Amino acid sequence: MRPFPWKVGDMARHTGLTVRTLHHYDHIGLLQPGAKTESGHRLYGKADLTRLICIKSLRSQGFSLEEIRELLLRPEFSAAKAIERHLDRLSQEIELKTRLKHRLERVANALRRQEEVPVDQLVNTIEVMTMFEKYYTKEQLAELDRRAKKLGPEALEQAQRDWQDLFASFRDEMAKGTPAQSDRVQNLTRRYRELIEAFTGGNKGIEASLGHMYRENPNVAAQYGFNMDSELMTYISKAMTDEVNS
Repeated sequence: MRPFPWKVGDMARHTGLTVRTLHHYDHIGLLQPGAKTESGHRLYGKADLTRLICIKSLRSQGFSLEEIRELLLRPEFSAAKAIERHLDRLSQEIELKTRLKHRLERVANALRRQEEVPVDQLVNTIEVMTMFEKYYTKEQLAELDRRAKKLGPEALEQAQRDWQDLFASFRDEMAKGTPAQSDRVQNLTRRYRELIEAFTGGNKGIEASLGHMYRENPNVAAQYGFNMDSELMTYISKAMTDEVNS
């Protein structure tokens, strides 16, 4: 690997990104090279490579390029904390995929030997696949079930009303054109965190899975009577981006 500085072609070759993507990142102010040659050619250094890791990490966590750009501009932004959050999510996914791999191997071995696969083994394998598709691990679902039983039906109904009221308030502010970082919206954001804390019991893994699910499937909230769509989810995400630095 050649030493720094790298030209744009070197950066593309070593990172797997296209030159066009790197040019786009430069154009929107997301990843501007630290130096240029006298003839104007981009030159990337180690700091640029570190910044690119943060960009890719945040992108995989569901943030848009515009949200990432705003995050990186903040003086309090912590690259280490952003990547640690990514690591937490990867650890959960690896654990679930490993469990699924082992169960699929047992099924494949039995089928290869033309043996009858026990029903419970098939059910357990499908169960893990379903959990993966629904974002939560089996342990997370069990924890949520325990919390639901502990809270009781009345508290759960009240929580649902609280969420409905909160989303309605967010939507009102969005309709008014209130900036996501305004005091009014940030007050709603604090209430959002309180409800998340009540729902997850402080379990960061459940919180990450919940956020992942809603970022990729914002319309799933309608199943619970919440007036949520991708536009509102984006608005709330902008208000919540400082959570990465907390």
